[in-house]
Amino acid sequence: MPELFLALFLLILLFALLAGGLWVAFSLLVVGMTGMVLFTDAPLGSVLATTVWGASNSWSLAALPLFIWMGEILFRSRLSEDMFAGLAPWLTHLPGRLVHVNILGCALFAAVSGSSAATAATIGKMSIPELKRRGYPESLILGSLAGSATLGLLIPPSIILIVYGVATEQSIARLFVAGVLPGVLLIGLFIAYVTVWSFLHPGAIPEEKVEISLRGKLKGLTLLMPVTLLIFGVIGSIYSGIASPTDAAAVGVVLALGLSAWSGTLNRQNFIDGLLGATKTSCMISFILAGAAFLTVAMGFTGIPKMLAVWISGMGLSHYTLLAALTVFFIVMGCFLDGISVVVLTTSVIMPMVEQAGIDVLWFGIFVVIVVEMAQITPPVGFNLFVIQGLTGIDILRIAAAALPFFLLLMLGLVLISVFPQIVTVLPMMMGG
Repeated sequence: MPELFLALFLLILLFALLAGGLWVAFSLLVVGMTGMVLFTDAPLGSVLATTVWGASNSWSLAALPLFIWMGEILFRSRLSEDMFAGLAPWLTHLPGRLVHVNILGCALFAAVSGSSAATAATIGKMSIPELKRRGYPESLILGSLAGSATLGLLIPPSIILIVYGVATEQSIARLFVAGVLPGVLLIGLFIAYVTVWSFLHPGAIPEEKVEISLRGKLKGLTLLMPVTLLIFGVIGSIYSGIASPTDAAAVGVVLALGLSAWSGTLNRQNFIDGLLGATKTSCMISFILAGAAFLTVAMGFTGIPKMLAVWISGMGLSHYTLLAALTVFFIVMGCFLDGISVVVLTTSVIMPMVEQAGIDVLWFGIFVVIVVEMAQITPPVGFNLFVIQGLTGIDILRIAAAALPFFLLLMLGLVLISVFPQIVTVLPMMMGG
């Protein structure tokens, strides 16, 4: 089977280039060009130019830099301090008490940032010192932060869902809506775990000595109003059909600038830093997407994806067996690459298999994102682990051990959406289109 040997050769070449430190985008372009030059008669220059321009000239991509800029603005605001002050008074009587601030704080920030690493950094820089000062167990602090920060990839507006939507030509608005219920499911699983852990270790969670009146709690809620309005402004406008993801992203940037100005953190330096940070990240992702688009077209000329789809189909794998194999594959890939690279690298080869197996491409996008979330807290390249190590200086293996229960909870979430796919599909079906 010559296509199989060709696929192995190109895969080895790709990993050799990545291991050598070549940028992901350049690695994708080199592998695509190698495949076309050695194994096809297609005109390389015109295909390369047309594909890279077509991938870069996509209106769907316009939402990407705007959502990234919105997250950069909020990352430099007082948002995490306000969320801690607003949430803490309401959680002191729950089992687990202020550990839940990590979970709910990450969920709220995920709904306005779209980035897992930004969520971990923003919430962690406030919650880790505060929870340590109050005497909460280190493993629970680190584990809940590492696990909950992964919600930044799933809860809309998610940068990785935009990338998946562009790469697979799926509606980004429907992908955003599809991520809502799985996100809520994972939040519930994390809260349930912390609650059960607290019951099993009754002396480990410190007592909160200060009793806050109902008036004080209600006053604290006002601190959450700006971010709540921002979430509803962005996600609500998409869900209701008033705005496209790109329009909503522009509204989100304006609201984030207003929120930052209102909190007193919008100054010239923060504005420039946020703009530069968003520009660098957006250029990196766009470049990777352009390289991936070319690799996808090149693979189409070589016939590898079609051959693999036929091969997988001929094996007679059940629906769940194929998903289990793909889960292992994505986790292994995620051990060495960031989530966006995993998605764009694998799309050209995996999607024909997925479609051949009759798996809903929209549902599969949420499935992939949850698996990539798991990879975010898996050594050696778990980006959330690196972020938390940078905040605390704690050994990365200790952080990974603390995050293990949350890795297993993400696995449970994956099983639940596989057995009950309606968790993903019901809101997009209601939305229509």
